[in-house]
Amino acid sequence: MQVLPLFISGAEIGFILFIVLMVFGADKVPEIARGLGKGMRQIRNATDDIKNEITKSAEKQGLDFKDISKDVTKEIDKVKEDVDDITGPIKRNF
Repeated sequence: MQVLPLFISGAEIGFILFIVLMVFGADKVPEIARGLGKGMRQIRNATDDIKNEITKSAEKQGLDFKDISKDVTKEIDKVKEDVDDITGPIKRNF
């Protein structure tokens, strides 16, 4: 599971939870959490389904994502080398 960095601290999260508790009350917070969990699960399932459909479609057409990614990586490396060759003399002058 990948964790995205949040730009809020633990104290700020605690404050937000306190406000949620005050606004909705202790009885509604578990229901809200359950609803958020179900929503997140549905989104995850939908994205997994989309990924599976794309993969199946690519396999039917005979495409292999590993080969494609290797080709793209090779091309990117070639471009990096070309840029380094061109900018090498410029960097030395500074």
